[in-house]
Amino acid sequence: MSRRFALLSFTALALVAGCAPKPKTVAVVAPPVVAAPVAAPAMPKGASPTMVIPVALPDGTYPTPNRNLTPAAKVWHLRAALNVAALACRGPQEGAIIAGYNAMLSAQKPVLAKAEATYASEWKSGGRDWQDRYDDAMTRLYNFFSQSPARDDFCAAASTVLAQSAGVTADAMPAFAAQQLPTLERPFTDFYRAFDAWRGRATPAPVYAQQPRPVLAARQYASNMTVQTITQARLQPISQPVPPPQPRLKLDPSVFQ
Repeated sequence: MSRRFALLSFTALALVAGCAPKPKTVAVVAPPVVAAPVAAPAMPKGASPTMVIPVALPDGTYPTPNRNLTPAAKVWHLRAALNVAALACRGPQEGAIIAGYNAMLSAQKPVLAKAEATYASEWKSGGRDWQDRYDDAMTRLYNFFSQSPARDDFCAAASTVLAQSAGVTADAMPAFAAQQLPTLERPFTDFYRAFDAWRGRATPAPVYAQQPRPVLAARQYASNMTVQTITQARLQPISQPVPPPQPRLKLDPSVFQ
């Protein structure tokens, strides 16, 4: 009898439990995620809203005078960049840059002279107007490394490169030039990239209208900077600081061809 009663009680409890209201499931909606505002890139130091920079290539790099160079050209372009640094960099690193440049001229004089002669012969093989084309190319090269907006970073890079050049042998100089020339170029391409970011460029910039070539020829520029002409080896030391050239914010687009 007790067993039957227990079964009846269990059945009754089960029926009661089955009839009891089930708890409601309340959906919890997560609050919307509010993205933090992203600050717009600031205009790079030294930039101007209307300044002209080269148009980025499809691979994201920028055309400069230091592309597609022969080994001799890389050595000579490295020397040109460090020449500009010795003449234009001012501040605490000025003395070290001038001393390092003079030391490099002394240690690498035969290598530099050979590189200049080989580079000039490469231009000469292109035809009778080679001298004008060579001078124009050197003007573009000096104008490129003289761009003032990137000067602080360029001078810091030049100081590092000159310090490293102290232990470079003559045989290793071409490889050193090939390795370090991009280091000296990077401050300028970094500036271009920062300026394009400020302008919000998601696609390559339009091609700018052709601007007049700089009036200042390569030989005049070299003369104003108290050095010999571009077409000579120009290996003499630099001893007297000279004022840096005036900022050139609007550049000839042919500089980057």
